[in-house]
Amino acid sequence: MTGPAVAPVIAALREGGIDVRFVGGCVRDALLGNPVADIDIGVPLPPDEAVRRLEAAGLRVVPTGIAHGTVTAVSDSTGFEVTSLRRDVETDGRRAVVAFTDQWREDALRRDFTINALSLRPDGAVFDYFGGLADLDAPCIRFVGDPHERIREDHLRILRFYRFAAGFGMAAGDPASRAACSAEAARIDALSRERVGQEVLKTLAEPFAAEAVEAMASDGILEAVADTAWIPARFRSMAALEAALGLPPDPCRRLAALIGDSGRADAVGRSLRLSRKRADRLLAILQLAPDAAPDPPDPDAAAEGSAPRPGRLRAVRAAFYRHGAENWRDASLLAAAARDGADTGPLRDLVQAAAGWQRPVLPVRGADLAARGIAGPAIGKGLKFVERWWIAQDFRPGREAALEKLEEAIALVRGMEGGRR
Repeated sequence: MTGPAVAPVIAALREGGIDVRFVGGCVRDALLGNPVADIDIGVPLPPDEAVRRLEAAGLRVVPTGIAHGTVTAVSDSTGFEVTSLRRDVETDGRRAVVAFTDQWREDALRRDFTINALSLRPDGAVFDYFGGLADLDAPCIRFVGDPHERIREDHLRILRFYRFAAGFGMAAGDPASRAACSAEAARIDALSRERVGQEVLKTLAEPFAAEAVEAMASDGILEAVADTAWIPARFRSMAALEAALGLPPDPCRRLAALIGDSGRADAVGRSLRLSRKRADRLLAILQLAPDAAPDPPDPDAAAEGSAPRPGRLRAVRAAFYRHGAENWRDASLLAAAARDGADTGPLRDLVQAAAGWQRPVLPVRGADLAARGIAGPAIGKGLKFVERWWIAQDFRPGREAALEKLEEAIALVRGMEGGRR
C-alpha cells in the first residue's frame, strides 16, 4: 500500500483535500502483518467524479462495477479498485440497491465483520467505528452491529463467518454471531450455487478448517449447503495427514474426505457447482479409494519375510499410469484417513513417488501394427496386449523389446481371427 504504483491513484483522488482511505481486507491484512494481495480504496466522491479525477491524471479507468460505485484504476499495469462510499437502500440477501454518501461510518456499517470495517489513511491513521482493532487483536470474528441484520442483507455472510473462523481458529468466532448464522442457515438456499461452492472450497483450505467444518456440521450449515451425510471426523483425519506429510491443503481432496462415498459425489458437486474438471477429480478419488493401497506387496518377493527389492513400488507406479499419480495419491490418503491413525511411512513413500512421476509412453504405436497388416479393432487389442506386458515389466522394456512382444500380439490376434473363420 506504499508502493509506487498506488501513489498516482491516491494523488489524483486527493485533489482538493479529499479524504481518501484504504478499506476492507487490505487494511486488515496490513495490520496483521500479512501479505496484501488486492488494494481497495474508498472515496467520498460519486463515481463519475472519481473517474474524472483519475482520467485527468492520465490513468486508465475500467468501469468494473460502476453501477455500484466501483471502478478499477490502472497504474503501472496494476489494478486498484476505487469505490465510492455507499449506504444500502434495499437488499434481498443476494444483491443490494445502494446510494452514494460521503459519510465513512455509514459506509463501514455495510461491511460484514468489524475487522473488515477498518479504514486507513495513506498517512497511517486508522479509523475504527465498531471495535475492529480490539477484535483483530483478540482475535474475534464478529458481525458489525446486529448479526441477523447483516445476514439478511447478504446471506453469503453466513459462510464467510465460518471461512474467517477457519482462518483464525473457531475459538475466534463470536458466540452471538455464530448463533445468528445457525438460526439463519436456511437462507443459504437462496444463494447462487456458484457463490456457495466458492466460499465452501475456500473454507476447506484454511488452516483451522477442521474446527470450522465440525462447527458447520453442528450448527446445521453443512446440511443447508447440501442435504447429504457429511463426515467431519474423516475431514479432520485428512487434514492431519496432509500436515504430517507436508502436503498443502487441497480443497478437492478434503472435500472427498468430507463426503466419503462416491455415491454422494454427484449431488454434492451439483450443490457446489463444481467445475467439470474438479467434479471428475472428486469422483475419481472417491471411486479409487476402496482399492487404493499405499504399501502394495512386492511382486518380486520370493517369500514372506524376504527383503524387499527396489521394485516394491511397481504396483503403485502401475496405478499412477492407469489412474493418474495425483488421483491415486489422493485416493490412498483418503483410504488412510478412513482408517484414522494409519502409518504414514508408506504414504510418505507414495507421496514422494507421485511428486517425481512422469507418465511413460508406450514404445509402440498403432502405426506399428498397421504396418504389419493389422487393421480395425484388432489394433487396439494388440496394443492392449503389449501394454499389459510392458506395465508388468515396470515400464522398463524399450522399443526393440516391445516390437518383439508386438509380434507375439500379432500372432495372437491372427490366431483369434482364424478361429472365427
